[in-house]
Amino acid sequence: MDNRTNTIAGWTLAACGLALGLSIVGGMAFHSERPEKMGYAIEGVEEAGGGGEAAAVPIATLLPTADVAKGAEVFKKCAACHTVNQGGANGIGPNLYGTLGEPIGQGKGGFAFSDALKGVGGNWDFDKMNAWLTSPRKFAPGTKMTFAGLGNAQDRANVIAYLNSQGSNLPLPAAPAAGAVPAAGGEKGAGPEKPATNAAKDSVTNADAANNLGNTGTPASGAPSVDPNAAKEGAKAGK
Repeated sequence: MDNRTNTIAGWTLAACGLALGLSIVGGMAFHSERPEKMGYAIEGVEEAGGGGEAAAVPIATLLPTADVAKGAEVFKKCAACHTVNQGGANGIGPNLYGTLGEPIGQGKGGFAFSDALKGVGGNWDFDKMNAWLTSPRKFAPGTKMTFAGLGNAQDRANVIAYLNSQGSNLPLPAAPAAGAVPAAGGEKGAGPEKPATNAAKDSVTNADAANNLGNTGTPASGAPSVDPNAAKEGAKAGK
């Protein structure tokens, strides 16, 4: 084997060693572990458990402290499809000026609402708007609304307060008292007065009978029959 062959073999072995070394170093520097949180957060996509949170947190408890300015910031997510100024044009979605208090799926300058939303009925109140913003598809299955919903209850409260300030100005609902439990038949344990037991009834009846017997010798109406002679004999024996 000549020097040229030895040189080629040496360079080949050196290249293999270098590749192996780089592979080991790269594995140490860029080790692959499962991330703590999978995927990326996408704006406008409903957070997991959003519906459960909506059910657990009544919107009336958050509205009194809702921030209209923060609601205006959150509403920017909606601005691609909706205008909210008075007299604003409909876009992909309807203009939302004065929406709270209006009939659901009606009006708005003839906007073409889906049959799903038209079929909900009633007016937009705070609870319905909260349910709609939580998940439009759950609120009105079959709706054309593509927005997935706001999973954060405080964000929803802020947006609702902002929408209410844009031409609706409905009075905010009263927040439920902390720890309040709806009354159901009064306090626990309270109820109609229980009738006297049979023993108590008999005791009262016998006493009344004895008193009446001593006065008139005739049992009172409804009292058990008492033998007058037996009562007199008993009285004599006791003397």
